[in-house]
Amino acid sequence: MVACVYLDYNATTPVLPEVAEVFSLYAVEEFGNPGSGHEVGRRAKAALEEARAKVARLISATPEEIVFVSGGTEANNLALLGAALARGRGHILVSRIEHPSVLEPALRLLELGFSVDFVPVDGQGYVDPDEVRRRLHPETFLVSVMLANNETGALQPVKEIARICREAEVLFHTDAAQAVGKIPVSVQEIGCDLLTLAGHKMYAPKGIGALYVRKGIKLSRILFGAGQEKGLRPGTEPVALAAALGKAAEVAASDLPEEAERQQALRERLWEGIRELFPSAVRHGDPKRTLPNTLSVSFPGLSGAEVLSKAAGLCASTGAACHDREETVSHVLSAMGVPPEVARGTVRFSLGRLTTPDEIEKALEILQEAF
Repeated sequence: MVACVYLDYNATTPVLPEVAEVFSLYAVEEFGNPGSGHEVGRRAKAALEEARAKVARLISATPEEIVFVSGGTEANNLALLGAALARGRGHILVSRIEHPSVLEPALRLLELGFSVDFVPVDGQGYVDPDEVRRRLHPETFLVSVMLANNETGALQPVKEIARICREAEVLFHTDAAQAVGKIPVSVQEIGCDLLTLAGHKMYAPKGIGALYVRKGIKLSRILFGAGQEKGLRPGTEPVALAAALGKAAEVAASDLPEEAERQQALRERLWEGIRELFPSAVRHGDPKRTLPNTLSVSFPGLSGAEVLSKAAGLCASTGAACHDREETVSHVLSAMGVPPEVARGTVRFSLGRLTTPDEIEKALEILQEAF
């Protein structure tokens, strides 16, 4: 039982009861190996493929284009390293605000002799598609720009970037881990070749995710073993985790627009209340072009860690969860050109399916009492 007002859904989401029920079924009762030919194995295989179909439907893909992996980090590594190793040499573009699971593989490719260019963002945290176009050259084979930023919620113009890449015959990958399940995401509308999603950002357990690989795209494997998941992800498939992800995808698809609108209204109420309490507060990103659940706010003159330490009973973060205990300014805010004295006071509030209006009012009460 969470004893605080939980506003850190971008870090991780709770597992929904109906998702946990499916996970338990295939972890305990239907425990078969999907590679086994007997009845128990066949039932596990059927559950795995049903989950694959549900994930595919959520993003308008086909089941054959879904590769189950351990999460967003592995999916991003497979996308970048897999595309690069299949190519052998060349040039890639990534934005400066990517998650470390994109930036670190990009740096590794630099060490391996590939050419890597880091695309800047503007003061609101957005990539300019024309800047991507300008940086393409004949050796470019891959561009990776996230769909939604994990810290600010900024929704990138991935459709325009994908079109530019398609015209140049360059692969386009988007890390959509923070977007899938929060806003409608269609690989057909985006026009991407590769897309990452992560289960624990959409009410499934940790340890499961998927990489969408458009039909016809060739990737080299980065793990070695048997031939599961089309040879791209060897190892016995985690049926219980995949089934749970499939159920979470089904839940998300059932009410996506309505739930997004509800969370956006709560987010704006939170911002309105914060602005009344702290007139000098600074909001990062354009609210019309951010995830409906995400509010990144700076409290100038304070540190984000100080704000949260005084606001006992409020669970939020100072930035990405993987860096939340560090006092340094995030690379995302630095790339946006946010002054250090402002960036240092940033807190990310992120809402979810279980967030209620009463919790938003309670969060504002906690902030008021803290200062």
